Amino acid sequence: MSPMAKKRDYYEVLGVPRTASAKEVASAYRKLAIKYHPDSNQGDADAVEKFKACAEAYEVLNDPERRARYDQYGHAGVEDRHTQFNDVQDIFEAFSDIFGGGGGNGGGFFGDLFGGAGGRRQKRSRRGADIRVDVALDLEESARGVTKTVEFPRSQMCVKCNGTGNRAGAQRDVCRRCGGRGQVVQQAGILRVQTTCPTCGGSGSIVTDPCDECRGNGYTAGKVRLDIQIPRGIEDGMRVRLVGEGEPSPDGGPAGDCYCFVSVRKHRLFQRDGTNLILQVPISYSQAALGATVEVPTLEGPTNLDIPSGTQSGDVFRIGGRGMPEPRGGRTGDLLVQTFIEVPKKLSTKQRELLRQLADLEHVDVTPDRKSFLDKIRDYFAGPSDKASERLNDK
Repeated sequence: MSPMAKKRDYYEVLGVPRTASAKEVASAYRKLAIKYHPDSNQGDADAVEKFKACAEAYEVLNDPERRARYDQYGHAGVEDRHTQFNDVQDIFEAFSDIFGGGGGNGGGFFGDLFGGAGGRRQKRSRRGADIRVDVALDLEESARGVTKTVEFPRSQMCVKCNGTGNRAGAQRDVCRRCGGRGQVVQQAGILRVQTTCPTCGGSGSIVTDPCDECRGNGYTAGKVRLDIQIPRGIEDGMRVRLVGEGEPSPDGGPAGDCYCFVSVRKHRLFQRDGTNLILQVPISYSQAALGATVEVPTLEGPTNLDIPSGTQSGDVFRIGGRGMPEPRGGRTGDLLVQTFIEVPKKLSTKQRELLRQLADLEHVDVTPDRKSFLDKIRDYFAGPSDKASERLNDK
C-alpha cells in the first residue's frame, strides 16, 4: 500500500493549513484531483492511491461537523463513518456534483476536462426549457386555496414529421464537426476540454432536408390550457412548480417545468404579515372610555370583539386562528385588530352640549363655538385697543 493511502494528516494530504476555509479546501482538492486523475495517469497505481487519499481527506474536511470532530479527536473522531474509498468509481459516486454523476461518465467539472472515465463520454439528452406563467389571486382565494386555469404558448411535436425535423423519407446526416459524437474536444496543454458540439447541439446529427411544416425544428407553436392547484396560504411572490409541463426537449430528453408565479391583490380591509392578518377598526371616544362589544370582519365572516374600558388609540387585540394558513401545512395565524379612536367631523347640538359638560367636569379648556368667517376677519384687522375694549365689554 502506498504511503499516501495510510492515515496521514488530512490537511497535509491536501496541502492546506488547519485554518483553511472551505473554499480553500475545495480549491486544493480540485487541483490535486486533476493532477492524480486516472485519465491523466493511466496505468499509474500510485497516482490512483493518491487520488483516493485526496478524496478521503476532502470528504472529511468538506463536512463542517466531521471536520470539527477530526480537529478535536483526529482520525478516531471520524471513524463512525466509512471514509476510505476502495476504488475510483466510489469517488465518482460520492462526489457526483463535482465529477458529474453517472460514475464520472461526463458532465460536471471533471467530466468536461477529461471527457468522462476512460475518455468515453456518453451523449446526454438536453432538458427542455422552463416556462413561466403568472396568476393573480384575491386574498380570500389565497386563504382557502383555489384551482386556476391558465393558458400559455408551448411548442408541440410536429405532426407532419413526427418530431424528426426531416421531410418525409429523408434522413438526418451525421454531424461532420463532431463525427456523430455530439461533443468536440479542445486541447489546452495537458488538459482536454470537452464541450457540446455547437453545430448539432449535442445530438450528433443534423437536418439536411427539413420538414416544410416545422422548418427542421421538429416542433411547432401551440397553446396549452392547464388547471393549476394553488395551495391554501400561498403568499405574494411564491411560485408553484408543474414538473414536465415546460417546453419539450429538442432531442428526446425530459421536458422542462412550468413555474406559476403567484401575486396576491391588495385587500381593502386586511393587510398580511406572514400568517397574521392586520385589521384597523375605528371606535368612538365613548366606546374607548366605557368599553363595548363591536362586530369586526374576518375572512370567515363577522365576529364579536370585546373592547375593554380605557382602550387607547392604537391598542391591538388578537383573535386566534383567524389569520392565514401556513402554506406548508402548519398552523393558521391570527387576526390582529388595531383600534383607533375616530373623531367625528360634525356634531349635533345635543352632542356638542354633552361634550362641553364633560369638558367642564374634566376642567379642561375647549375652543368656543365656531365663529363665522366675517367675525374672524374682523378680529384679524381689529387693533389692540379694540380687542382690549371687547374683552372689557365681555366682562
